[in-house]
Amino acid sequence: MTYCIGMRLNQGLVFLSDSRTNAGVDQVGTFRKMSVFEHPGDRMLVMMTAGNLSISQAIRQIVAEHVDSDGRSIWNVTSMYDAARIVGEAVRTVHQREAKALAACGIDFNVSIILGGQIGVERCRLFQVYSAGNFIESHDENTYFQIGEAKYGKPIIDRVINPATSLDEAAKCALISMDSTLRSNISVGLPLDLLVYETERLAVTRFVTIDEKNQYFRMIRDTWGKQLKQVFEAIVDPVWNAAPEATSNVLSSANMHSKPVRVAIPEHAGRSGLAITPLQSLAQQFGSGEQH
Repeated sequence: MTYCIGMRLNQGLVFLSDSRTNAGVDQVGTFRKMSVFEHPGDRMLVMMTAGNLSISQAIRQIVAEHVDSDGRSIWNVTSMYDAARIVGEAVRTVHQREAKALAACGIDFNVSIILGGQIGVERCRLFQVYSAGNFIESHDENTYFQIGEAKYGKPIIDRVINPATSLDEAAKCALISMDSTLRSNISVGLPLDLLVYETERLAVTRFVTIDEKNQYFRMIRDTWGKQLKQVFEAIVDPVWNAAPEATSNVLSSANMHSKPVRVAIPEHAGRSGLAITPLQSLAQQFGSGEQH
């Protein structure tokens, strides 16, 4: 598995991908998932892939080399939409060639792709391409795409990123999102590829491959964890069974009458257990006897 993030912002684009591929706990490899199609001054496109590695590599090869009957290729189309169509056609070509043989071996045709960039005077655009070769485009209401193990790193992006976010802030957010995923899922791993593209440059603006020795990413890992814990500890504990007039930090109040769904005790279990007493506040449980 893998994890890739693509963000479209007013200032440009941010891409981040990991490089882990595994077919089991003892078959872990490192393969870079980000490919750059760059013709300085004319176009700069980035493609990131997740899913079956052999499928991804076959698609990348076709996209890089194929010219259709109309003479169109990734290197000469005049819009990012047409570039996305070429990627989608490559996905369908590989599906027609490989899907039946893979299915015979019990392997699904599994690939997801993020494609983004800028061609000529057209604005920056970002697409997600699916296993069927169809695709969707990012808009201001949804400024980013994730593929692979996306769930762990999604919350921080949802809270931080919007079209006005600066490129550096977006890159920082992407790295925090990746760190959250690295901590929670062993199928995602270093090194990482981070690419930042500033609109109208028509060439890669900034790029870095990040390993475990990278000073900034190590700082992110240490600082984010510590500050997240500090924020958590600064949030006050809940108040249970509070007086009806209480308005501060109330999780439950005396007039809520909340009850769990209790399963009836069967006859063979007997009824000699402890008597059920009313729920107590946290303060009462620790012996103060006072409501808080």
